[in-house]
Amino acid sequence: MASQTIVDALLLGILEGLTEFIPVSSTGHILLAGHFLGFESTGKAFEVLIQLGAILAILSVYFARLWSMLVSLPSDRGTQYFVGGILLAFLPAAVIGYLAHDFIKTVLFETPVLICTTLVLGGIVLLWVDSWALNPRYDDVTKFPWKVYLGIGLFQCLAMIPGTSRSGSTIVGALLLGTDKRSAAEFSFFLAMPTMVGAFALDLFKNMDILTAADLPIIATGFVAAFVVAVIVVRGLLNFVSKRGYALFGWWRIAVGLAGFAALAVWG
Repeated sequence: MASQTIVDALLLGILEGLTEFIPVSSTGHILLAGHFLGFESTGKAFEVLIQLGAILAILSVYFARLWSMLVSLPSDRGTQYFVGGILLAFLPAAVIGYLAHDFIKTVLFETPVLICTTLVLGGIVLLWVDSWALNPRYDDVTKFPWKVYLGIGLFQCLAMIPGTSRSGSTIVGALLLGTDKRSAAEFSFFLAMPTMVGAFALDLFKNMDILTAADLPIIATGFVAAFVVAVIVVRGLLNFVSKRGYALFGWWRIAVGLAGFAALAVWG
């Protein structure tokens, strides 16, 4: 990774921040872009570790609300219920991610055709769900039933396949389970925190022995770029999906997937 340029890391960091919290698959975008840029990170760690920038973006935007939750957690039943729901939703991905980590990184991350396929299929699913005349039953992320929290967590496991999208899986799952569009996106934000922290910690632990000092400037560049861009995206996304829905992101996924197929056919 030391041979890669700062410019590559900057571009990939911007791409991470732009795509992490919208349902288009940040990992799929970064892996495809890295493939065509010739970017090879040590242990495929860069692609996961720069997600810390996106995590901190969420923490900065939601800091006041998170602090309020932390203060009230010991005594407030509503806060305890919501935090329990987040942890319940996080549990399936934590277990499967730990057990399948090596297979995901060494096989699925190395298959651009799979990524393009899941981008297109996921786009079709997103368009299909967005076109439904849904009658949402839940609009408050803090009061979803336990079965909804768990169901969203099970849907999140689909994102182990690169190109599927963590946020896309959780948002589609939430919509199918009866939430409205805004609360689906908002819960995806909250669920991202333990999920991405867990992925970051596991990947850092797995790659600690092979990362070198030469890797740090590349990772730091991607991290900072991801943070700045993700803050902008998070601040505007909830209002956008409340008014416009998710169709734009469905078409986006299909366009990127088809462009990826075409590029693979030409350049390999």
